[in-house]
Amino acid sequence: MTGYQIQNCTLRCSRTGRELQPGEKYFSVLYEKDGGFVREDFSKEAWQGPPEGAFSFWLGKVPSREQSRKLHIDDEVLFDCFQRLADDKEPQRVNFRFIVALLLMRRKRLRFEDTERRQDEEVLVLRDSRSKALHRVLNPRLSEQQLAEVQEEVQKVLGIA
Repeated sequence: MTGYQIQNCTLRCSRTGRELQPGEKYFSVLYEKDGGFVREDFSKEAWQGPPEGAFSFWLGKVPSREQSRKLHIDDEVLFDCFQRLADDKEPQRVNFRFIVALLLMRRKRLRFEDTERRQDEEVLVLRDSRSKALHRVLNPRLSEQQLAEVQEEVQKVLGIA
């Protein structure tokens, strides 16, 4: 079902091949490729700004050996990704945006306002807790299994799993 065949973060600089060390800051970049997303990580020293064709990027920090390998992502990165997918009609990206919207609701960045019905579609109306702007998100009506698969792929892409 999923179209995001993306490996977990390797914690290796894509430009130099050097392994990123615990406590080291690095940049992650998301690219669109063949209808999905590909992630690359760059050491701070190798970073020269977002590469051409980058969909999104963010600064991360390699967890210490004592910390969980679970990386946390900034709400602004999630929100940027959410906004960039606003007008995309491709089903996998609609699914991706829906899951990102749910993550932003969980983090209280977006709040549920209403549901609109358009023909046979259900659209969630969400309010940005900061700007108070309204955002409409198509509910792709994913099954429980599809929901879990897309959520796992979103977490892999963003490095939060």
